[in-house]
Amino acid sequence: MAKSAAGGGLGRNAVTVGVEIAVNIALPFAVFSLAKDRIGDAPALMAASIPPIAWSVVEFIRQRRVDALSMLVLIGIVLSLLGFFGGGGIKMLQLREKLVTGLVGLVFLGSAAVGRPLIYDLSRATLRRSDPAKAAALATLKDSAGFRGAMLTMTLAWGVALVAECAAAVGLTYLLTPKAFMLIGPVLGYGSIGAMVAWTYAFARRRIGPQMRAAREAAGD
Repeated sequence: MAKSAAGGGLGRNAVTVGVEIAVNIALPFAVFSLAKDRIGDAPALMAASIPPIAWSVVEFIRQRRVDALSMLVLIGIVLSLLGFFGGGGIKMLQLREKLVTGLVGLVFLGSAAVGRPLIYDLSRATLRRSDPAKAAALATLKDSAGFRGAMLTMTLAWGVALVAECAAAVGLTYLLTPKAFMLIGPVLGYGSIGAMVAWTYAFARRRIGPQMRAAREAAGD
């Protein structure tokens, strides 16, 4: 029964991710490919923004929520349109959510610089919803030098990775056609995020896992 439930959950997650990729990547690419020869690159890129915007509106009306990927894309579209009409040219339209990625990376780096690593706050907020006992154990470690060092390292790594992804995307806009960038850009984004998630899991398991177990044992869990 547990395996069946787990399999059903994975299936639902796969469908959700598939729909989000279709709406935020595949459909915009299809719209751009069909429209570019008729109306030009810039108008076609604007038209390609319609599917993710429409999806975000539908999701909000249906569930009163906007999924994280759609929100990222939506904010990126708004910023890129503002940049385009402000004189940034077609490259601003190409970058879309990469602009948000760069801004988030700077927020990570800024939080590390002021001694409040964002990874700690994000981890604690997530655990509060999913496992309050683990959240409490995490809070007891905040004064540990080893724990603080691990959180700082992860925050810096994410900040550098996100800013580097944004910088790489900017560079690719000068090397690739808009159509090619619409395919390569998502590969760069998903690939870098996937690599960082895998690294974070392995790093946290090695550096923080033993401390978390010790804290929970001391609390009697």
